[in-house]
Amino acid sequence: MNRTPLTILDLVPISSGSDAAQALRNSIELARHAEDLGYARYWFAEHHLNPGVAGTSPAVVIALIAASTHQIRLGAGAVQLGHRTALSTVEEFGLIDALHPGRIDLGLGRSGGRGKPGSDRTAPTASKTEASVTPNGLLLPPPFDFTTVLGSPRFGLIKTLLEQPNAEAQPYSAQISDLLALLRGAYRSPDGIEAHVVPGERAQLEPWILGSSGGLSAQVAGANGLRFAANYHVSPSSVIEAVDGYRAAFKPAADGYGVAKPYVSVSADVVVAEDEAAARELASGYGAWVRSIRTAEGAIPYPTPAEAALHPWTQTDRDLVADRLQTQFVGTAKQVADRLEILRDASGADELIVTTITHDHADRIRSFELLAEEWENR
Repeated sequence: MNRTPLTILDLVPISSGSDAAQALRNSIELARHAEDLGYARYWFAEHHLNPGVAGTSPAVVIALIAASTHQIRLGAGAVQLGHRTALSTVEEFGLIDALHPGRIDLGLGRSGGRGKPGSDRTAPTASKTEASVTPNGLLLPPPFDFTTVLGSPRFGLIKTLLEQPNAEAQPYSAQISDLLALLRGAYRSPDGIEAHVVPGERAQLEPWILGSSGGLSAQVAGANGLRFAANYHVSPSSVIEAVDGYRAAFKPAADGYGVAKPYVSVSADVVVAEDEAAARELASGYGAWVRSIRTAEGAIPYPTPAEAALHPWTQTDRDLVADRLQTQFVGTAKQVADRLEILRDASGADELIVTTITHDHADRIRSFELLAEEWENR
């Protein structure tokens, strides 16, 4: 039996012709299926001003799903600390933990506006512009340059709307330190005043840090002895760099909010069907959907295969999404599971995160069913 746990990452996607209410109902149903199928965790991403994504508040969606499930762990993948404080985050997740103790993962990310734009992304450099392959065959495509996306007017608008005017950004490492101190009941202000969060202090949360490179996120995760999740499905070129940077910085944690040795989860975008041709048909909308994100237009409602076929592709468009299409795992359950094992072995991952988007909700459920059955029998 394959002992590597699988986690689902859900963006709460809105399909063309549908709406946010249906997307939320779909996520509730899928989480129930995931629990029955043996998935270890069910996480929610945070995105803003995207017409095709309803997952704007992980804490709210987690609370909804927790009330509809029984034992599967639920979490954020990740809370954007760029527009939050340590206190507000601990209070939000402490509230959920109060009713669902021991089931909540607190995934923490840097995105959301604070700090230098793209400072945790890997930009192309003169020494790293070509694709490579790990010894066991994992593709590491050329790095994608996020400068255009992060410097776009739309991204600037998101920052403006999320941040308080003239707010002073707290350094990320200090923010994580404050958050952990609040959880531990050990927070003291510079002048010695204690702060105790109720509910939240000593909550049975499992903190994670998510990162796309070996930069600050990986360093902070390692220095604090926290679990780390690397994003192959978002930034595939730098996944090995990210996990290596985390492990190099790792120091064992002394309490239950960290781990004694490095613990890594790695994500992949997958689509599974009974045969490869059917899977590729289901995945055919992915390119147009990724393009809408990378042009900084905002994620479009996920298209049908017929709608995707009408997209007038230019070479610029193709180049924009090439790394994501090349690293999406599409095929039969065996084909996808084989590629997941390659990703696991190349990165040394302790867990794997899978995310799947199809236009039809039933196809998405079936994809996770087929993968779970195949994974269980390995």
